[in-house]
Parts: sequence; structure tokens; C-alpha cells
Amino acid sequence: MSGDARVYGDARVYGDAWVSGDAWVSGNAWVSGNAWVSGDARVYGDAHFITIGPIGSENGVFTAYRTEAGIQCNRGCFHGTLDEFEAAVQKTHGDSQYAKEYRLVIELVRQRLKAEEQEFAAAEASDL
Repeated sequence: MSGDARVYGDARVYGDAWVSGDAWVSGNAWVSGNAWVSGDARVYGDAHFITIGPIGSENGVFTAYRTEAGIQCNRGCFHGTLDEFEAAVQKTHGDSQYAKEYRLVIELVRQRLKAEEQEFAAAEASDL
């Protein structure tokens, strides 16, 4: 840990992980492996991301996570916003079974990360 970084609550940082700058890690969050949390990052709880797999025609892994710019996601070679992913699914899969599965995942991500975003905003407001 370095700078003005904070780790509190039941949060854990271990392995070769780093927390630096003005970053905060709290709640039940775990930062491990070679992960770096820096800048003004705020990591708390356990729901800033969601990973689902196997999914799609390639039985790959879909990961979505919240950033300052909104929800971003990765699936195979795709990387972009959730809205961009939704458009790519429509273009690539139309109304196939894969498209139906992806649309369910997109809705799940929106609901899950939206709820966490509201909690995060409340936590940020209380820290002012």
C-alpha cells in the first residue's frame, strides 16, 4: 500500500496486489494476485463485476464491470460498453438461442451493477 490509499472493514489485499494513490478498498472486497488498484478507484463489497460462462456459440466467458465511464464488458475479442455489446449481439446472432441467452445476461448485468452503483453513490456521498 502506498500514497493515501485506504483498506478497511473486512477487505483484504494479499499476494502481489497493490493499492495506491487515493484508492479505497473496503467492505468484503478482496484484491489479490497481481491486481493493482490505484488512482481514485473505489472497490468495495463483492459486486463491481460479474462473470458468466460458458456462454455463446464458443462457450466462452463474459465479464462485465463498472468503470467511471459506465459498464464495460469483455467476451472473446469484444471489448466495449454494454450497449455496444447489445448491438453486436443483435448484429451477430439476430434472434438465435445465443442472442436470447446474451439478452438475459445483459439484463442481469444492468440490474446487478445498477443496484451496486446506487449503493456506491450513497457511500461516496457519506464520505464527503
